[in-house]
Amino acid sequence: MRRFSECNSIVDLLESRATESPDSLLYTFLHDGERAETSLTCSAVDRNARAIASYLQSAAPAGERALLMFQPGLDFITAFFGCLYAGVIAVPAFPPRNARTLPRIQSILSDSQPKLCLTHSQVLARSRELFDSLPQFSDICWIATDHILAEPRPSWTRPALGRETLAYLQYTSGSTSVPKGVMISHGNLLHNLSFICNQWGHREGYRIVSWVPFFHDMGLIYGVLQPLYGGGEGILMPPAAFLQRPFRWLEALSRFRADSTVAPNFAYELCVHKISEDEKRLLDLSNWSRAHNAAEPVRIETLERFAAAFACCGFNRDALKPGYGLAEATLAVTFARKGKAFHAARLDKSALGRNRVIPPSNSDEFVHTVACGEPAPDHQIVIVQPESLALCRDSEVGEIWLSGPSVALGYWGREIETQQTFKAFTAAGIGPFLRTGDLGFVKEGELYVTGRLKDMILIRGVNHYPHDIETTVQKAHPALQPDAGAAFGIDVDGEEHLVIVQELVRHHRSDLNEVLAAVRSAVAETHGVEVHAITLIRANSIPKTTSGKIQRGVARMQFLERTLKAELEWSVTVPPAHSAPEPESRNGPRGAHPGDASAGAGIFESWLRQRLSSLLGIGPEEFDRDQPFSRYGMDSLRAASLAGELQDLLHRSLPSSLLFDYPTIAKLSLFLNDPSSSPPPSPAQERSR
Repeated sequence: MRRFSECNSIVDLLESRATESPDSLLYTFLHDGERAETSLTCSAVDRNARAIASYLQSAAPAGERALLMFQPGLDFITAFFGCLYAGVIAVPAFPPRNARTLPRIQSILSDSQPKLCLTHSQVLARSRELFDSLPQFSDICWIATDHILAEPRPSWTRPALGRETLAYLQYTSGSTSVPKGVMISHGNLLHNLSFICNQWGHREGYRIVSWVPFFHDMGLIYGVLQPLYGGGEGILMPPAAFLQRPFRWLEALSRFRADSTVAPNFAYELCVHKISEDEKRLLDLSNWSRAHNAAEPVRIETLERFAAAFACCGFNRDALKPGYGLAEATLAVTFARKGKAFHAARLDKSALGRNRVIPPSNSDEFVHTVACGEPAPDHQIVIVQPESLALCRDSEVGEIWLSGPSVALGYWGREIETQQTFKAFTAAGIGPFLRTGDLGFVKEGELYVTGRLKDMILIRGVNHYPHDIETTVQKAHPALQPDAGAAFGIDVDGEEHLVIVQELVRHHRSDLNEVLAAVRSAVAETHGVEVHAITLIRANSIPKTTSGKIQRGVARMQFLERTLKAELEWSVTVPPAHSAPEPESRNGPRGAHPGDASAGAGIFESWLRQRLSSLLGIGPEEFDRDQPFSRYGMDSLRAASLAGELQDLLHRSLPSSLLFDYPTIAKLSLFLNDPSSSPPPSPAQERSR
């Protein structure tokens, strides 16, 4: 295969693999996360990319933007490469599920101004009415790539591509109000892929298993581009297949004798809690040599629990490799070296709160901070005091700044933000550096990440902007005062959870339980996360600066110290989403089993009430059979998990979107009671090419 130094673009890499190994499998997609497979060889990916590129070249000039909206599958991959082959800038996104999820795609459209939208014909058919309601879509040229591949295309013309050529815009997860598209060049990708490959020690023929979504930088680079760069194969599955049944991820690693995978910390924790002893006996994880943990804070407790839980499957604890990265640096910034065991620094908790790095003076007052490895040799990390911009001493925590060829070009169309974030200089004039907004320190060459400088809320590897959530909350009910709330994260048993503190309007006459339900429903539907706690407070009591800015940090401290002027406090009182169901809830309520042939809709209703009560901490009698699950705070993880339980219980194939397709107890019970019923149509599984 052509050496890295000879390649000037990702197109060079794909052409090289298609020429040298035309029949080698490049991607295998497990549609249900298990046995339904579709594969693409190197030559098939190259051929499909050329066909799509030739069509794009007739529709738009090089440098134009193209929105990519696909359900998980190989169609996204060929469309992405088709954009690169045409010199068109790809903009990965995910189709909105309903009107509540439209703001995210609207913000991306407004920021990137694409002229093209690539999708699958069935996604287009199902969502066209939703899309037509947006004025931003009125001038877009819609392209169904499955139709392109079904027809002969004119020959492809290679565009002028170099390392500086912009490949795609990566919109960082979470923001709906002010999205920022990170400009990733071909050179950025080549450098970052080289770093990953060198750190992983891959040899040609290795296999990666990934369920992380392709519109996420981790899913795109590790799952799609890394197998291409390193001469391996990507074994891929839908994110929902993993969330529905985490066993599928490890079973794929076992069955395909895969070497590597990467996922956020919560995924490893989910496996510990959701994979049974019987399922473990089916796993052989002895070939799994690189289990990377990144995209959210890495917990030493999770690493230890995972290593202990799967040692019986042949898993080697030294395979666990913490890392750190961000989209503004393409993806990977640091990784633990191959052969080096994971470890953590034991630090004084009080001193760390003052940004000091010292051993604990009291054995009970300490925290563990996991080492996230070393940067690439041609990258530099410095730790800087964020206000004075002076370099920190070795014993100090500061903002992580980074320079090197993996640092992206900046934010699309945002010169001021690009200058502030990507062109930073220290007080001594050293630079330019990328300001990551994360806090940490370097010890013996390794990076330790201690927190965030920004207010960002990070849940299951996804960033959520507080202002976006606050806006959603304040629109949820007329009793809530605009511009008078705070959304922030708190640590609960090693995981970040969402808390809302919100003012009520003066002299309101609303039922506060109705207000709580409206907030939980709006946040679950719009942002896909569960609210852990809500405190409704008196008018004019939210902490603000003299200029009127919400002080989220002060609100968080007052919440933890219980000094808020609360009118009503509510919090989740149930086990976390990764907890296993009680035996009774697995088998249905007393005397009723939904899996029985004689089960009727009433049995399903009763079982659902019991299981939802266990999941959401609400009495079974409090569920209205005709109200949407989101009203009670059902988030995407619990919805997928419950769909998986029902699938196992009924021995029927059920979509992970089940609770969104049938969003009430009444509708879901009727569907489940009819064994001949089929879920709503989804895009057809990709054909073998």
